[in-house]
Amino acid sequence: MKKEKTKKQDKIDKIIGGVSLNLKYPIVLVHGMGFRDRKWQVYWGRVPKMYRMMGAEVYFGGQDSTGAPETNARQVGDTIDEVLIRTGAEKVNVISHSKGGLDTRYLISTLGYGDKIASLTTLQTPHHGSKTVDWLMKFPRPLVRLAGFLTSAWYKILGDKKPAAYRCFELFTTQGAEKFNEENPDVDGIYYQSYAFVMKRFTSDFFMWLTSLVVGWGEGENDGLLPPSSVMWGDFKGIVRSNSARGISHADEVDFRRRRFTKKSGDGVCDILEIYKKIVIDLEERGF
Repeated sequence: MKKEKTKKQDKIDKIIGGVSLNLKYPIVLVHGMGFRDRKWQVYWGRVPKMYRMMGAEVYFGGQDSTGAPETNARQVGDTIDEVLIRTGAEKVNVISHSKGGLDTRYLISTLGYGDKIASLTTLQTPHHGSKTVDWLMKFPRPLVRLAGFLTSAWYKILGDKKPAAYRCFELFTTQGAEKFNEENPDVDGIYYQSYAFVMKRFTSDFFMWLTSLVVGWGEGENDGLLPPSSVMWGDFKGIVRSNSARGISHADEVDFRRRRFTKKSGDGVCDILEIYKKIVIDLEERGF
């Protein structure tokens, strides 16, 4: 077991390449929909360990799996308040995946946390909604509401304090996203940046082949859930592609498989940790 852990740590060491961070502010990782921050199954895979090995202070948002931004943002805000007290820092850098980016933007714009957050990096966040969700919401509304109710009930059992799946469904429509953007504009003084990811084919990820096929039919290349056009926000860093045959799925973006994509070199990244390393090095260079 110790040898296995050492091998994994050695692999992370190779990716780090001797880089040691001196970030001005701690990092808060804010997860997406459907998962919780659990110690035994970390949402972010090897990312927190890598950041700590690089010398960064890392914390987790701690919000509900299916909560609406209105409630999830307060939970993330409580976490940030605790982090600032514990570390003595003036602000934090937030890195959010998927819906976590919307929770964080609501926290910044509506709840007034702009003076406590230095930067927001969003990975595949549906800032502009999804045309596929628009289509799904055309199903008989009682059925959609029932799906939302059952989803919320299940996540309530799993520990959510205030699940609101149907509210999330509405938020993911293009109209819902437009309304959200109008109500939650960017705040001056905060650095916003975003990343997009795509799979190479719908069969690349066993868990996302169906959703990727559906989204691809109506919106083109995607990561299994969203096309790049949905996730561009602030300083858009472009579409990240891997040099493997699978590409990068919505799950791969948070290191779900906890291993690199391929040992081969070539165009694109061979390990998702390369992107997370790039993010924090860039933040440090910007003085965050």
